[in-house]
Amino acid sequence: MQDSIEQYMQTVGQQARQASRVLASASTQTKNNALSAIYTALQDSEAAILAANQMDMTKGRNNHLDSALLDRLELTPTRFKDMLHGLKDVMNLVDPIGEITDLAYRPSGIQLGKMRVPLGVVGMIYESRPNVTLEAASLALKSGNAIILRGGSEALESNKAIAEAIQHGLKASGLPETSVQVVNTADRAAVGHLITMSEYVDVIVPRGGKGLIERISNEARIPVIKHLDGNCHVFVEAQADLQKALPIALNAKTHRYGVCNAMESLLVDEKVAEEFLPSIAELYAEKQVELRGCRETQRILGSMVKPASEEDWYTEYLGPILAVKVVSGIDEAIEHINKYGSHHTDAIITENFSLARQFLARVDSSSVMINASTRFADGFEYGLGAEIGISTDKIHARGPVGLEGLTSQKWVVFGDGQIRQ
Repeated sequence: MQDSIEQYMQTVGQQARQASRVLASASTQTKNNALSAIYTALQDSEAAILAANQMDMTKGRNNHLDSALLDRLELTPTRFKDMLHGLKDVMNLVDPIGEITDLAYRPSGIQLGKMRVPLGVVGMIYESRPNVTLEAASLALKSGNAIILRGGSEALESNKAIAEAIQHGLKASGLPETSVQVVNTADRAAVGHLITMSEYVDVIVPRGGKGLIERISNEARIPVIKHLDGNCHVFVEAQADLQKALPIALNAKTHRYGVCNAMESLLVDEKVAEEFLPSIAELYAEKQVELRGCRETQRILGSMVKPASEEDWYTEYLGPILAVKVVSGIDEAIEHINKYGSHHTDAIITENFSLARQFLARVDSSSVMINASTRFADGFEYGLGAEIGISTDKIHARGPVGLEGLTSQKWVVFGDGQIRQ
């Protein structure tokens, strides 16, 4: 069986590499025509896709998947419409491929610049959400990349049905059907082959739990675009407008719990803690959020908060639990964030512009915000149309990864007979 999976994955890789060469030179019009044909094919296949999703949902309930996982798995008619809307957004994005920048003449007379090009073949490994299949495929196609998608076993039927519609649209538009391939086996050995096929795959994008991403990062022989977790912070500074701080702190935590840009730790300056903490604690109590606080937080809030352990400062809860700490000022807040955070998204609430700029410069995260909810750290909210993932790495892509994050640049030289002397 292992041999047959290896052979299957080798075939998938070869087909993706061949398709990537066609896509690299496809015009913007050709790619948009393909996305339009995919849109039509998805519309025509809505009933079949929703039926396939119900098969996955039934299997998930029988396997006792938790409610949060079932929620991410489910495709309702509304969510299906949202998927199609996201596809149209990608169609309307500016195509980055072929753009030449930084043109300059050298003393030799040659003209030098940089051209934006696709990465080639993207391998994506993700869990639960079948909408990611379309989101990732559309971004890959628009940026001229072939993509190999390996979703979670819990969404296998949904992903196969979506992929069938995508490939129908590709065929109708004249692009290779193998531009988008969904791995059709739930066997985990397929992942091991995908992340080591460096001759066929140029980059791996994992989306899922920390355990999955750690495994991929440790075992991959291919560059990985990733973030391990989202331990995001909001710091309410002494000069904050507390009428702004209350809705921001509430939204950052309770808008959605199981997402990587939800706040997991609230830091409050000691100068405003007595006033701010009781007010925000009441709002969290209404949402049934469990608070775990430092000693000073416990003194102020009493029975409304449980004691926080050292582990709480590191934890991404992905649920209605929040760590709360009173700090002595901006220096302690920044030190705490850089020590315990995951370099994902962190925000300061303040009316002091100088301190806000200091926070921007010193907090080492992929998104840093002033007077706004961490929930804005998202490809759609950033105007990217969609995102294939979020990266907390510092090389290549950082933050939400959209079209440009799926590209690279190469040097181009324009000459007129010059030779090097």
